[in-house]
Parts: sequence; C-alpha cells; structure tokens
Amino acid sequence: MQTQTEHQAGANWLAALDAEARALVAAVDAQPDARRMLEGTLDAEGYIHYLVQTYHYARWSTALLGEAGHRLRRLGRHPELAELLVQKGEEERGHDLWLLSDLKNLGWSQEQVEAAAKSPAVDAYTGWNFFTSRAGVPTAVLGTAYVLEYLSQTRAGRWAERMQAAAAIPNIHKSVTFLRSHGALDGDHVAEMVRILGKLTDPEDQEAILFSARVARSVYPRIFREGGASSRPLAA
Repeated sequence: MQTQTEHQAGANWLAALDAEARALVAAVDAQPDARRMLEGTLDAEGYIHYLVQTYHYARWSTALLGEAGHRLRRLGRHPELAELLVQKGEEERGHDLWLLSDLKNLGWSQEQVEAAAKSPAVDAYTGWNFFTSRAGVPTAVLGTAYVLEYLSQTRAGRWAERMQAAAAIPNIHKSVTFLRSHGALDGDHVAEMVRILGKLTDPEDQEAILFSARVARSVYPRIFREGGASSRPLAA
C-alpha cells in the first residue's frame, strides 16, 4: 500500500513529465511550418518536408520500443512496463506505410523518400532512443513516447482537419492518413501510459524517462523546415 509521501513523489514526477509534454507542444507551435499547419496555410513543400522527416524516424519506432521491452524482460525488471513497450512497438508497426501512402498522393515515390536527406534532428532522435533501448536505461524511451503521443493527441487531428478545410495543397484530402490516424489513436495511449507510469517508483527510471522527454522536447521541433523555409534540398 502506497504511503502519502510515495503518492506525492509519484504525482510530482508525473506532473514534471506532463510539463515536458506541454512544453513540446509549445515548442512545436512556435515553428513557422507547424503554425501554418494549424492555420491550414502550409505549402506543399513544407508538408512534404515534415512527412519525409517523420518517415525517417517513424520507420524505426517498432524496433526502438520493442528492443527496449525485450531488454527489460531479459533484465527481469518492470514486467508491466516491458509488456507496455512491446505492445507500443506493435501498435506502431506499419505507420511508416501511412506516411509513404500520403507522400505518394503528393507525388513522391518511395525511392524519392528513401533518398531524401535526413535532418540532424532525425539523426539525434533515432540515435538517442536506440542508445537508451540497447545500452542505457531501457524505460527511458517511454519519455519520448509519452510526449510525442501527447503532441499527437493535441495537434495531429487538428492539423489534418485545418489543412483539409483550407485545401491549400493539391490532393491534401488523400494525404493526411498519418496525422488523422494518430490524432484518433493517441488519446487512449496517453491515458494508458499515465495509469501504468503512476505505479513506477524507481528514481533512476523516473529520471531516465524525464530526461528522454526533455531530449524529445528539444529535438523534435527541429524536424520542421528551419525558419519555415528549406535550408537544403530534400533529395540526396
């Protein structure tokens, strides 16, 4: 049975995690292209840039989450969190195909997407999360998952709706599968994570999760075009 002190400690670290998620939303909203998505005024080039960069990190989501979960199992730690990580990895399977479909409807082939230049933010995101999954504290990737799912819950569906309503991009109504699907799914995911993470009392795991949330908050907004204009071509 939890003591009052333990309950307060748990609430405090979850409040800090929630604050990181809200800070990520604010940092993304400050990016010109993300603001244009919310207004429905983003141009095709900016939207394609966003989808391509998202593909380059989302294609690894199943591996990142699954490896962390399987490593937790091998270490014999936090069985419920291990199951959550493996489950979340499976939930992410195929989401890269939604992105390829959206991009195909915007005139981009899979070969073009694969050859497109990755932003430093994507390399930082995947590099950090693979490190934590394979060699660091494996629960850390849950910090990344939490803040990104919170962002999807609060912004992905709205981005899709606003861009479809404005119709500023040709064929946009066939090119928002990824956004629309994440906006619908990730609300339940956030609530589930709060329920399970509320039981976590290990300070090392709590700090690792918070630190990864901070990394994601710092890195993720940089997947958008710098200053709202492309600083280098997408094609490699």
